[in-house]
Amino acid sequence: MLSLAFGLDKAKEDMKILVFDFGGGTLDVTIMEMGGGVFEVMSTSGDTQLGGTDMDKVLIDYIVDEFKKKEGVDLSQDTTAMTRIREAAEKAKIELSTVMVTPHQVQRILN
Repeated sequence: MLSLAFGLDKAKEDMKILVFDFGGGTLDVTIMEMGGGVFEVMSTSGDTQLGGTDMDKVLIDYIVDEFKKKEGVDLSQDTTAMTRIREAAEKAKIELSTVMVTPHQVQRILN
C-alpha cells in the first residue's frame, strides 16, 4: 500500500525507504530496500513507550503553556477546556501527518 500511495512501484531506480508507523501507543520504524519493483525489509524496530498519544500530550502541553503566557490563565485544571484542547490537538496531529502547517482554533475554550 505504501508503494502505491507514493508511486514507488513505478520508480526506475533502486532506493532505500524509511517508514515510520505511529500507532496510538507505539512507534515502529522499518528500513526497506526497493529494486525491480520488489521490497525487502532490511530492519525493523519499535518503541512500545512512544506513540500517537505522546504526540497528543506534547501538543496539549504546548497549547496550555502558550495560553497561560498570553492570557494569564492556567487551563490545566479546567476539565471542559482540556477536553476541547485534547480534541483539537488530536485533530491537528492527524492533519499534520499530511501537511506541514495546520491552523486550528479551539472554540469557547473557557466556559
